[in-house]
Amino acid sequence: MIYFNPQKSDPKTKVSIIVAARDEEANISKTIDDLIAQHYPQALTEIIIIDDHSTDKTAEIVLSYADRNVKLIKLNEDRALNSYKKKAIQTAIGTCSGELIITTDADCRMGADWLVTIVGLYEEKNYKMISSPVAYFQEKSFFERLQSLEFLYLIGLGASTIGNRKPSTCNGANLAYEKSTFYEVGGFQGIDDLASGDDELLLHKIAAKYPDKIGFLKNRNAIVYTHAKETLGDFIQQRKRWASKSTRYKNKAIIVLGVLIWVFNLSLLSNFVTGLFIPGFLTLVFYQLVFKMVLETLFLWDVTGFAKRRGLLILMPVLNVLHIIYMVYIGIAGNSGKYNWKGRMVR
Repeated sequence: MIYFNPQKSDPKTKVSIIVAARDEEANISKTIDDLIAQHYPQALTEIIIIDDHSTDKTAEIVLSYADRNVKLIKLNEDRALNSYKKKAIQTAIGTCSGELIITTDADCRMGADWLVTIVGLYEEKNYKMISSPVAYFQEKSFFERLQSLEFLYLIGLGASTIGNRKPSTCNGANLAYEKSTFYEVGGFQGIDDLASGDDELLLHKIAAKYPDKIGFLKNRNAIVYTHAKETLGDFIQQRKRWASKSTRYKNKAIIVLGVLIWVFNLSLLSNFVTGLFIPGFLTLVFYQLVFKMVLETLFLWDVTGFAKRRGLLILMPVLNVLHIIYMVYIGIAGNSGKYNWKGRMVR
């Protein structure tokens, strides 16, 4: 995928940046400060924060920015929903004035050229949707560094499938799409019963109608930064949420690929257990592990280079082994039962 260098020109696109926030008093001001500091015409920028029934001071903090072009919408939904985030985003889109919607999260950070870089690609290529890179930063532990490497793998996978015109995944923390296209594909209709999927499932809906009009923005100025999960419990809940979307994939090729990866990891696990009794199977496991690690390291070489995190590759042997157990477990747990998200039990 070619590195994108935006042309020097005056932007013309009215942009609405939408952030759904719930109990984010510790993070929201930093995110808003980054959004206000963008090198993009203020007249073409609309910042909307949707407060999703926060129980802390999130709304008060957002209101303190009212004189700086930041709008607050309070989500008042009496009936129980499974997807409050989709409801929040849809509510904001219904009131926004921008022709290009850009979503990010309330705990994210971005550089001052983030917005102008995204719009540069949009105005040059006329894409209906643009997926941009997300990366973890400020890791405080070995566990968080492992997550950073694994997360870069997911971002790289999304970039490569979009580049090959077979979009599979993206991240709502850095996603742009036309307001008109959102309504053209029916918005979140048909996927609004799932708590997650405001990004990937919408990507699939737009890709079904405009397979050649989705782009990935390869530019370091477009990276949005967020934090890895501090505990194993929080990590598992997050990944169960992400995996739950796979039950609604309509592209059979993506489903088949996911199943094949899961079966391969299951075979590694079962061959290892069998090898405890029949030593010959341990040799097979060794060759499977080498194959897996070489393939993934080659793939991550360019991805970590782009993110300037190539030093993380030293963690590959550890990640490679842990990833097997994680993949088998999440493949089952993510497609059955409920999970905790923002203090709510959802499915």
